[in-house]
Amino acid sequence: MSIFIDNDTRLVIQGITGRDGSFHAKQMMEYGTQVVAGVTPGKGGQKFEGRVPIFDTVEDAVRETGANTSVIYVPPAFAADAMFEAADAGVGFIVCITEGVPVLDMMRVRPYVEEKGARLLGPNCPGLISPGKSKVGIIPGNITEPGPVGLVSRSGTLTYEVVYKLMGAGVGTTTCVGIGGDPINGTSFIDCLAAFEADPETKAIVVIGEIGGTDEQDAARYVSEHLSKPVVGFIAGQTAPPGRRMGHAGAIISGSAGTAEEKITTFEENGIGVAKRPLDVVGLIQDALRGA
Repeated sequence: MSIFIDNDTRLVIQGITGRDGSFHAKQMMEYGTQVVAGVTPGKGGQKFEGRVPIFDTVEDAVRETGANTSVIYVPPAFAADAMFEAADAGVGFIVCITEGVPVLDMMRVRPYVEEKGARLLGPNCPGLISPGKSKVGIIPGNITEPGPVGLVSRSGTLTYEVVYKLMGAGVGTTTCVGIGGDPINGTSFIDCLAAFEADPETKAIVVIGEIGGTDEQDAARYVSEHLSKPVVGFIAGQTAPPGRRMGHAGAIISGSAGTAEEKITTFEENGIGVAKRPLDVVGLIQDALRGA
């Protein structure tokens, strides 16, 4: 099995004719994702790559194609409206790749999407991939393969590195999820941990965190209280100076709770083995699988 996306995912791409949207649309189609529609206002009636129908609105796309998942590639100024539109159209799972969405916009978007009963992943995230089934977003399809490990990460680049190293060691994944590193996002570590715990094919879990905020600490306590499956982790930003943003908008140490040291300590206190380097995740997860 997998979490959030699978063979039944029917994808509509918002911004399919833009530079990023068109490039990644082709990648997703080549991987085998069911891309059933695209949306670009004013280009309704056209077809992408000669076969994917383009609509003026998400509502039209959902009504005509039965799309149940959306991925958003639009500029930051229009991303909030795109998420609102997808939720209003009845899309159950919305993935926003766009970076630079204003925090004030997300303060309006997240509760609205939740009220509509939809799940939001992102913004500022790489999306997710369930190897051999579907990929939604920008995670390369050739760096992982099906297997028993679930992975959730705040860092897109580290997601790529770790799943590639796991594949090289013969360890595949059920689903790899990049939740994004913005201060306000739609899907949390805990959401993913709960989904992996419920997935019978996921035997062990990797959590990749980074400095800033307390999401990793909350996740660690959730692991010790609610999970039966082994979890290993890595925290990025161990040499970051306090008060300086490192990469993601949320990756800034504003107190002792946001440091890598504090996060690592909390992981270890709650039974999560912590890798010193991303490469070391491989050995930890292999040990975890042998004991699972």
